[in-house]
Amino acid sequence: MSVPLTYPGVYIEEVPSGVRTITGVATAITAFIGSALRGAENEPTLVQSYADYTRNFGELSRSHPMGFAVSQFFRNGGHDALIVRVTQGGAAATVSADSLNLEAASSGEWGERLSVTISHPDPAINPAAAANEIFNLVITDSGTGAVETFNNISALVDNQRYATTILEQQSKLVRVDGPLAATRPAEVSDVAFNADGSDGGTITDAQVSAAGLEANREGIWALEKADLFNLLCIPPFSLDNTGDIGAQTRSAAAAYCLDRRAIYVADPLFDWDEHSDITNPATGLDSATWGLARNTNTALYFPRVIQPNPLQEGRLAEFAPCGVVAGIISRTDADRGVWKAPAGLDATLRGVSALTAKLTDANNGVLNPLAVNCLRSFPVNGRVVWGSRTLVGADQLASEWKYIPVRRTALFIEESLYRGTQWVVFEPNDEPLWSQIRLNVGAFMQTLFRQGAFQGSSPRDAYFVKCDSESTTQTDINNGIVNILVGFAPLKPAEFVVIKIQQIAGQAEA
Repeated sequence: MSVPLTYPGVYIEEVPSGVRTITGVATAITAFIGSALRGAENEPTLVQSYADYTRNFGELSRSHPMGFAVSQFFRNGGHDALIVRVTQGGAAATVSADSLNLEAASSGEWGERLSVTISHPDPAINPAAAANEIFNLVITDSGTGAVETFNNISALVDNQRYATTILEQQSKLVRVDGPLAATRPAEVSDVAFNADGSDGGTITDAQVSAAGLEANREGIWALEKADLFNLLCIPPFSLDNTGDIGAQTRSAAAAYCLDRRAIYVADPLFDWDEHSDITNPATGLDSATWGLARNTNTALYFPRVIQPNPLQEGRLAEFAPCGVVAGIISRTDADRGVWKAPAGLDATLRGVSALTAKLTDANNGVLNPLAVNCLRSFPVNGRVVWGSRTLVGADQLASEWKYIPVRRTALFIEESLYRGTQWVVFEPNDEPLWSQIRLNVGAFMQTLFRQGAFQGSSPRDAYFVKCDSESTTQTDINNGIVNILVGFAPLKPAEFVVIKIQQIAGQAEA
């Protein structure tokens, strides 16, 4: 609005510039779904280091392979991980300390190492303690050494320090089990929790991808509670050859990643010992056991990795590669950008001692045209990622989304523009709006161009942004639609380097 002109003089009016900065979203937040020793169930929890993971979900356990995958992720350069713990039933350990009934904050045997101490405040210091049913509570976790202290909490529901509410909001170890008695519990010292905690055993597809889980936002769909993730890893359910996730889970994960603009990092089957197992119709990519249709947002890596197992005194053991690969993708994004293929001599597999299959160039030449990304071992350079194709990257399919960096760059742009253009909704749909859209989206794309995200030596060659009366017709305006067309020339990896050498024939001097 203009300033009312009431007196002779100079008036200052600030005019909006129309600039609304579009910020690029994160590109390597990795979601892990699996079982763990402890932790909240079906709740995405952000961890930013392996120490963070162990504090929330417990140490490495042979019964819970997700811990190994997360450890490999951070070791290979990962930064942000969303952990979704799922269980097959399970029960939380409990304790009765006089009238106070508590249970561990999550299921699992870890709760059996908890103990509780209750004391009453000194009446000389707090004369109203008895009348307000106030007591002090100390919870000790002998497994980790963690101690939680809650002073001056009350058994009265109308007290602002009501014990049930305080523990629900602040404790990572315990919850009140059932209704709380209206009188404070008697003083007790180091009362141990009962040996009734359990995580319910090895998880299956039923806990991760069953049809009924979506409505309750559990399993894979627990990620609906997360704002953003870019990569999805579902490690095997166990470390032996019975631990393969099923075709149902693979298909659900791939479909969900399509909806969420993310990439599913798929692991090979346990039975794929040689490259020929993948091409065998009975056991390979066309088999019922694999059962996953090719799609643009899935990448498959082969073979499995071999590395020391801390639970077996450092003896070598086999592990799924998804955690290692996701860490390398995160590392590549940080060092070079999402448009750089997470493969090559720089994409080294940290902490990996060997691979379960030693692939030759000829073997690689069979798998690469089928869109299987190979992990290779080279002299001096060691073990590296030697492929960067999506599952639709098979030569026969001729897909425009053949390469992982091209697909991930498109997903990055889509997600960034989706979030960065929300302000457009309900604005007057005419040329002033269109010009603002062109300005802001163009500035975002120009920034990416300067960072080297596109082909072309000039912006005209690298990208375009179109939003005008041609893209948005009068019929669109009448229907409340504004169309924004964004195109870009993607960088594609130099997958095949051809060097031509010619011998110069000797020439007679004139």
